[in-house]
Amino acid sequence: MRFKLAPMKTTPLGSGNDGVTRRVFLGTTLGGSAALLTGGISSLLRASAPAIDTSMDNFPWIEASIPEIQALIHSGLLSSRSLTLGYLERIADLNPLLHAVIQINPDAVAIATALDNERRSGHFRGPLHGIPVLVKDNIATDDRMETTAGSLALVGSQVPSDSVVVTRLRAAGAVILGKANLSEWANFRGFAPFNGWSGRGGFTREPYLLSFDPCGSSSGSAVATATNLCSTAVGTETDGSIVCPSGNNLVVGLKPTVGLISQGGIIPIAHSQDTAGPIGRTVTDVAIMLNAMKSPFGPVLGHPLPDDYTTFLHQLALNGARIGVDRRYFTAAYGGEPDLIQVVQRGLHAMRQLGATLVETDTGDSNAYANDEFTALLFEFKVQIAEYLARLRQTSMRALEDLIAFDIVNCPAEMKYFGQEVFELAESTSGNLNDPVYLQARARSRRLAGPQGIDAALRRDRLDAIVAPSYSFASTPAAVAGYPNISIPVGLTPEGKPAGIWMYSGFLQEPKLLGYAYALELQLRPRTQPQFLGSVPPEPPDA
Repeated sequence: MRFKLAPMKTTPLGSGNDGVTRRVFLGTTLGGSAALLTGGISSLLRASAPAIDTSMDNFPWIEASIPEIQALIHSGLLSSRSLTLGYLERIADLNPLLHAVIQINPDAVAIATALDNERRSGHFRGPLHGIPVLVKDNIATDDRMETTAGSLALVGSQVPSDSVVVTRLRAAGAVILGKANLSEWANFRGFAPFNGWSGRGGFTREPYLLSFDPCGSSSGSAVATATNLCSTAVGTETDGSIVCPSGNNLVVGLKPTVGLISQGGIIPIAHSQDTAGPIGRTVTDVAIMLNAMKSPFGPVLGHPLPDDYTTFLHQLALNGARIGVDRRYFTAAYGGEPDLIQVVQRGLHAMRQLGATLVETDTGDSNAYANDEFTALLFEFKVQIAEYLARLRQTSMRALEDLIAFDIVNCPAEMKYFGQEVFELAESTSGNLNDPVYLQARARSRRLAGPQGIDAALRRDRLDAIVAPSYSFASTPAAVAGYPNISIPVGLTPEGKPAGIWMYSGFLQEPKLLGYAYALELQLRPRTQPQFLGSVPPEPPDA
């Protein structure tokens, strides 16, 4: 879940003041190296944005895409070991300010060295071979790192195995560099008035404008990617937790179709909406990561999937496309921010220049099913967090009530700034996923977001995709429907806030969205390094 900063009010969800309560809810809520440079990947290398700054002789990997890094390694100018050490040095320099990384993998350099040796012996696993990646701290790694969702309650616990996502990344040759900070419990503990804080990791800071919201809950994954603390990162989303921090940190983030990437070994909120997804500085990197992370289950099983998502990255992809513009999310009532929208308009203009037809559309009122979404998530969380905790070793945490009790005992450390109202609401549910209250809420929200929302708009207006401004409430329709949503950087406001476009479509439409995002990226060239403008805001009041 993500959070959008708003004045704190005590109005309960569903009281009628949905403009404010909605904000609160959304917050809580190839065979060798040479093979890489042939065919599709080589064309991506030539067109990939941005290009390497060759004046940075000592650090040519800064801002480099995955294909560019592989070209550097293939040329002998770089190794995975030196790259890993370079990222670790940047983390040491910048993390005391940013708090984007919650833990470093003590074995990262040894893993990178072993992958260099593999490469020298002729074994090349593919585009991710030797590439350092951060994963969010709710994604299990069976190594010398913790998996805690940022909470002190799970410190010292042992996971039974790597998550499926991490298993896939390791097999593809990625170096798991460390764990990224996050909004604790993926923003599903209490009604926090800010994003990016965890008991273990502290406050994640937005690197473009230090006082701006880094958004959440995958704040550390986005901030680390934006500031070159890693090559790419993995986040998770239930509603907005990938696209919102990506939009607020000028990086590309993909929330895939639910069922395209395994949930196994990821600390849950609700399986009906949870998914991991890649975050990168370029669309190319996100497509490469998706190739490795793809691990279908549930509703995606049996559907044909691309072997290589990079084959859909074409400069002319938007030519002839019909793109819906849901103006609801350009209004303040639905989270639209005027300064960000002004930047987003440049992105819409660029789409027209690229041959797209923009069509006014309406995907329905997401506030109409906000309470139902929240109700369904509360029911699922109580059941599914207990299922996750039951598999852990070296912990006494076995159910949601244990986590609640821990926070009370450790209140000064865990609840200094906000409480655990969401935990308590979830605990008050029946814990029965056959409960008619749950079944009706889930079915109604899914119907309004999917068949009667996004699907209806796509069909009625003959659309290929729908766009809305970043940092709005527009993450909800795709999240509830289980459909893909991609955050595409556009630029910075005069004050220095990052702004982007969120683009979503129907079931398993990742190829189309990646193609459109790639074309827009090449047209806009939005990428710029953070300048750490402004100052860190004062610490919130002690609750």
